[in-house]
Amino acid sequence: MLACAFLRHRAIHARCRAGFASYFEPGSFLDHWVVEYLHPLVEPRWVRVDPEILGFEFVAAPDDLAEGEFLTGGEAWIECREGRADPSTFGVDGHPENFGIGEIRGNLIRDLAALNKVETLPWDEWGRMKASYAGETAPNYDELMDTIAAACASGDEAAIGALYASDDLAVPQGLL
Repeated sequence: MLACAFLRHRAIHARCRAGFASYFEPGSFLDHWVVEYLHPLVEPRWVRVDPEILGFEFVAAPDDLAEGEFLTGGEAWIECREGRADPSTFGVDGHPENFGIGEIRGNLIRDLAALNKVETLPWDEWGRMKASYAGETAPNYDELMDTIAAACASGDEAAIGALYASDDLAVPQGLL
């Protein structure tokens, strides 16, 4: 969050992203956050940076993460829904009980909040997250996750904002 704040202070469009890093533990996607900034010169694209690993050799270019090195909550959701990834490989390092589809749903909702410039703690829960972690949500919740993932992938700020405005998805005042 600090890196994002510094970039914004320098008038660089930046945002935090909640998701999963593939570079800490082979075969696992671990709960993690990165920063994206809108590259103004070479090409208009969001560049993913992991400020935590700058200067380390986890990946070839931590200042421009390669595709698949970090998946947002929405990207992880889509990969799992389409059968290209196993939900049981996504979770929180050191907590084997915190792996699976509930973790992906949680980071998808946290990423939606972050795209609305509401950055939370990685363990904050609201709405139906607790029920999701316990496996107590109905299929309509997964359909909502499909909608959120598609909106986040599209970059449609109006759709992202409209989804976030829902009482179930917006971060409650008590967590702000």
